[in-house]
Amino acid sequence: MNNLQLNETSIETAKKACNGSYLDDDLIIFDEFTNVPLPQGPRRMKCLLLAICLTGRAEYTVDTIKYTVEPNCIMIIGEDQVTDNYLLSSDCRGIAIMLSYDFFNEIIKGVHELSSLFLFSRSHPVCSLMPEEANTIVNYVRMIKKKVDEHDHHFRRETVQSMMTTMVYDVSNAIYRIQDVADKKMTRAESVFTSFIKLVEQNFRRERRVGWYGVQMNISPKYLSETIKQVSHRTPNEWIDNYVTMESRVLLKNSAKSIKEISIDMNFPNQSFFGKYFKEHVGMSPLEYRRS
Repeated sequence: MNNLQLNETSIETAKKACNGSYLDDDLIIFDEFTNVPLPQGPRRMKCLLLAICLTGRAEYTVDTIKYTVEPNCIMIIGEDQVTDNYLLSSDCRGIAIMLSYDFFNEIIKGVHELSSLFLFSRSHPVCSLMPEEANTIVNYVRMIKKKVDEHDHHFRRETVQSMMTTMVYDVSNAIYRIQDVADKKMTRAESVFTSFIKLVEQNFRRERRVGWYGVQMNISPKYLSETIKQVSHRTPNEWIDNYVTMESRVLLKNSAKSIKEISIDMNFPNQSFFGKYFKEHVGMSPLEYRRS
């Protein structure tokens, strides 16, 4: 499918479609899953969706693959994935959070292992939690919603961010347990993808060549590219660019470093080259992004 042919699901579109509790264009919470504005027809996600089913059953597709959600299942849908064909049973109940990727990266900045765990969800978008794990996350969501609704709280955004970070650690712990089991059943392609992402996380600041990653993994760049595309529906270059631009965004928004210093940190030849790269991938210059 061509990106231009698909409508998008974002925090902004969700705010217009419903009355969830929201924090700017960064977060929206639904304490009742039936209030989530489920799209009619295929939509490309431009944010991160986390939801937990409490009762009943739901079905939907992600990138044309059908998934079933039952009680205590967590569903995680990531950026650029295409969702469609939602079907909810009459007794389906649950909670959901939608996060912008800028806000998510603020939450996990400096802890890249968490982003690696969330990448696992691209091949496992539905995971079954233990009842106590599901209850813990539901309680987090309800506490966060209460704080989001306190509009006169002077540190509302900072408090919500801190609570979200804590919740993400608990979600990641559950994913870590599930991934540990799944690793034992992992296909060769999934194993290559996992190894590639770990290498990217460790080296994206200084290495952006697909060939270099192939050498480290003892496989050809062609095989690496075909395998990563098969598993994740993205090319290796797209994954590398994603890490570079997300880290650059975090540094621009959350550090006092100059743009020149950030370009050096990210191993660009010069500030001008960094500016062109950032604008190509983000749509605005580093300075415009910092001021936005």
